[in-house]
Amino acid sequence: MTPDRFFSLMLLLGTRDAVTTSDLAAALGVSLRTITRDLNWLRDAGFPVSAQRGRLGGVTVLPNTGLDLTRLTPGERDHLSLTGLDEKQREDLDASIESRRALAKITNVRRPHTEDLLPLAEVVHVDSRPWLQQRPDGTAPAALIGPVRRGRRLRIEYDSSRRRRRLDLVVDPYGLLAKAGIWYLVADCDRVPRMYRLERITAWSETDRARRTRPDQTLAGVAAALTERWAHDHVIEVTATFDRTQIERAKWIFGQRLRQDGHEVTIKFLQLEDVRALLPFGKSVTVHGPPEAKARLHDLANELADHYRPS
Repeated sequence: MTPDRFFSLMLLLGTRDAVTTSDLAAALGVSLRTITRDLNWLRDAGFPVSAQRGRLGGVTVLPNTGLDLTRLTPGERDHLSLTGLDEKQREDLDASIESRRALAKITNVRRPHTEDLLPLAEVVHVDSRPWLQQRPDGTAPAALIGPVRRGRRLRIEYDSSRRRRRLDLVVDPYGLLAKAGIWYLVADCDRVPRMYRLERITAWSETDRARRTRPDQTLAGVAAALTERWAHDHVIEVTATFDRTQIERAKWIFGQRLRQDGHEVTIKFLQLEDVRALLPFGKSVTVHGPPEAKARLHDLANELADHYRPS
């Protein structure tokens, strides 16, 4: 169990009288099997977690045995439920001050003195943002929090990279997703789930109509399905060979889309035009197929050479 999921699970159990395993799985965006494993882990670790079957049953934890939430205000509990965010992302949501105050109330508890150790928060810092990230333009996350929490339908202008034009869309939002240092609006558009990068939302307005999301769908569930589909969907598979000095760099750039088999690799691209991501590797990569990928790289390389050809 990850620390974030442990903290979220303890918050859910500590703030509800009884909750079903299905509700826990939906709230945390994991499977029933994972929730069952997490609950067994809590029991093995000594937490007094009990489960009752039946219509009025559910999972409970004995009072005063989990996290001490009695000193928190409703607003602080709300902000503290945003687990997994770094300090920069909390600032993006205007949630930094409330979150720090809530964490201070929970952690400021006298414990028996064991060793003269520095606090973990003082010696460990987590920054989930990618390297060399530019300051994003577009819409700030804090600006959309109000309309999203009010459950309103939104009209957005979206600068689409695929269609190379600006789209005027009406969407039904589930909420905001922070993924790999990038903020997304997760919403249905014509009843189809989509992820919209906030830095590409050039304008937006709140309508007076309530959102119409699909029944039994949650932000966590829709976001998990979209990211899973994005990681596995592809239009074209390119086989290539990288120099040994560049293979680790290629793995870092392409991630799960790259699969290595001996000296040869296979890379999944969402569209043929995405093969331009291989150009920075120059002669250190040799593409073997398919023919349309080799032809497109040939054209792109010629365009680049013509662009820099001495006049």
